[in-house]
Amino acid sequence: MIVAWSEQAVAQLQAIRDYLARSSPGYAQTLAERIVQRTEALADLPFLGPEVMEYGEESLRELFEHPYRILYRVSEEQVQIIAVVHAARRLPRTPPS
Repeated sequence: MIVAWSEQAVAQLQAIRDYLARSSPGYAQTLAERIVQRTEALADLPFLGPEVMEYGEESLRELFEHPYRILYRVSEEQVQIIAVVHAARRLPRTPPS
């Protein structure tokens, strides 16, 4: 299965990396790589992560790469990474698209 990243998720990951790089460039790069590597498993195991409890949609799932939540949507053709959110933050009332 194809794992694709939405523009929003790419922008969020870049913002995380840029923010962390101000104080620790090495950690910022390592964390960004860990997040991307974590999503690669979804090509073979699209239902690896649990449903996002806040939304209650079976197709909307998440992985955790401390301290971030990686939200993704599973369809017949692909897994789309839709958001990368710090675990301490509340999710929006409606799921990201």
